[in-house]
Amino acid sequence: MDWKEYLEKVYGGVLGKCAGVRLGAPVEPTIWTYERIQNTYGDITGYVKEYKNFAADDDVNGPVFFIRSLLDYPPPLTAEKVGRTWVNYTREGIGFYWWGGYGRSTEHTAYLNLKSGLKAPASGSGEVNGYTVAEQIGGQIFIDSWGWVFPEDPDKAAQHAELAASVGHDRNGIYGGIFIAVCVSLAFSMTNPSEIIEKALNYIPVDSEYARVVKAVRAFSHKTPDDWRACREFLESDFGYDKYPGVCHIIPNAGVCALALYYGKGDFARTIEIATMCGWDTDCNAGNVGAILGVIAGPNGVPDRYRRPINDFHAASSISGGLNCLDLPTVSRELAVLGLRQAGKDIPADLAKGTFSDDIFLDFSLAGSTCGIRTSSDFLAPVAPGELLHSEPGLNILLDRLVRGDTARIFYKPYYRREDFDDERYRPTFTPGIYPGQVLTIKGRVERMSGQRIAIAPYVRDSGSKEVFNDGYIFPEPGESFIFRWEVPEVSFGVDEAGVLVTNFDAQKYLGNLILDELTVTGPRKFHVDFGEETEEFEGLSRCSAVGGAWSIEEGALSVITREDFKLFSGPYYSRDSRISLRLIPDYGFSHLTAFRSRGAELGYFFGLHGENRAALIKVDGGIETLAEVDFPWSFGKEYLLSVSIQDKPEENPVDGAAGIECSINGKQVLSYTDEAAHPYGMAGAGKLGGGRTRFLSLSAQEL
Repeated sequence: MDWKEYLEKVYGGVLGKCAGVRLGAPVEPTIWTYERIQNTYGDITGYVKEYKNFAADDDVNGPVFFIRSLLDYPPPLTAEKVGRTWVNYTREGIGFYWWGGYGRSTEHTAYLNLKSGLKAPASGSGEVNGYTVAEQIGGQIFIDSWGWVFPEDPDKAAQHAELAASVGHDRNGIYGGIFIAVCVSLAFSMTNPSEIIEKALNYIPVDSEYARVVKAVRAFSHKTPDDWRACREFLESDFGYDKYPGVCHIIPNAGVCALALYYGKGDFARTIEIATMCGWDTDCNAGNVGAILGVIAGPNGVPDRYRRPINDFHAASSISGGLNCLDLPTVSRELAVLGLRQAGKDIPADLAKGTFSDDIFLDFSLAGSTCGIRTSSDFLAPVAPGELLHSEPGLNILLDRLVRGDTARIFYKPYYRREDFDDERYRPTFTPGIYPGQVLTIKGRVERMSGQRIAIAPYVRDSGSKEVFNDGYIFPEPGESFIFRWEVPEVSFGVDEAGVLVTNFDAQKYLGNLILDELTVTGPRKFHVDFGEETEEFEGLSRCSAVGGAWSIEEGALSVITREDFKLFSGPYYSRDSRISLRLIPDYGFSHLTAFRSRGAELGYFFGLHGENRAALIKVDGGIETLAEVDFPWSFGKEYLLSVSIQDKPEENPVDGAAGIECSINGKQVLSYTDEAAHPYGMAGAGKLGGGRTRFLSLSAQEL
């Protein structure tokens, strides 16, 4: 494959995964039984529930974030590195996984093992946790991305999937991870699911229970090739939940995945539909088979009825609000970049644009992609209706008979609030992705069918006030390209829409098309958060992600009390050279800190009041290391301004990357330090590395 074909197939797999998860999620067990699904929905041929936006789901969190172990740690990959990735991107007890209790939820159990210092693969072993916990379904539901980054290389997909699955699982839990990852890898060059299964079976023990259930389904499908419900009854009788302990054992669900692949006969839609109608762990199973069939089918093979409601968007629930607005074409580009790196290939510049960056880059070049573009009015300006979804190049918005005074907003949404969702699945958290002072660039053109002129202007909207800020209108000539380059103005809370206003100022109705060719947001970012203005959303804050301790917003401050650690992050994820300031009041205890260049719970820096009458600079890299400290008299109940400036010094260590760090309190420098192996980028925030109580007042950061 050339890189463009590879990228298209990855995108198809990502769409397929998300479609399967979204289809199966409304009928997850235990309330929704196989019989109840059949009696309620009959033969499912489309989504059974509509969502404002589909909230985060563990089946997508895992594949998107665990693969980042390839980004965060040098090769070779080890189970220990994947285990550190689990802890780094997770808010303990909130979102991401099913936190069902130690010894009951496999992920919860493995996470607490890792937090206690037990390294992977011991964290997921049957010896430590017992095989009931170790053989639940999670070993295969988080694994698809290892197939996506090792296309046509089942050996490496199997090796890496085994390492990744072993963090939380053992024996059949690992075999399931290997099997699914190999199927995904093979799907890049094979199109027959039955043949893919045959090859994938060679990668797991022939005498394993996982192999036994797959082979049993294969044999039944040969005898009864057109009656999947008969096969489901066979699974219930011979491999049902009553045969295997735990809440959600992998074996019955492995049987469903095999059943859907055999009886779906290569048809994407029918495969995820059958997987959903079979019951048991519906979103997991439909997501896994969707990831496989999506690679085979490619994006245009995912039917519009499943693709349109996704609109290239999925919410995630990692510790970083800046990473949780998943634009699926960008996710696919990042996976393809990782895949090419693993293969030792050069990364084409056109592929790398917008990847692993806070810059927004949408070019609609992937087949049928919308990149999450939305409209304020499906009546006046529907996004890519009908066959326009598949028109090229660019994204086609129909301007449908706008009369004088009609305005539609066509926009990308870089920030979400609780009001944007129907439910709280897996508790997503969000940070605005566009900041004042950045440059919004929009390229496009218009096509007129009837009417006089159409007026277009770039704009952003503030999430708090809902106020719209726009530049001046232009009246582009039909067929001529236009380009807006506009500096994002100051907003009071956070930008939640960025795009164009489309208005008809003339007497005649306007019918035509607006084609977007590119939307980008670039440039240094700056932000400011007054904690008293925050609201509590998704067990977190409206612009910040918080984990640990107990907290509340009181009298214009975020009041935090904790027995152990507390960490809060906000702003862009990939910030490098920057200045960070945090205002706080220490009330009790001896750790009151600002965070910077933090990539999550496991990787970053802290500076501030740490120890009795001491100030310290601390590095977190799995463990906690004090880089420098100094005497500094401080008192409870007094306000302090902690400031940090960090800048790369490549001349001092071009291999590992050095950075100079200058730390001040109340405007006076107290520490200066050069880290010869610096963390390369990360978020700003606040924290406590020890028990106590702190009032956090405001957080500011500016990229240099």
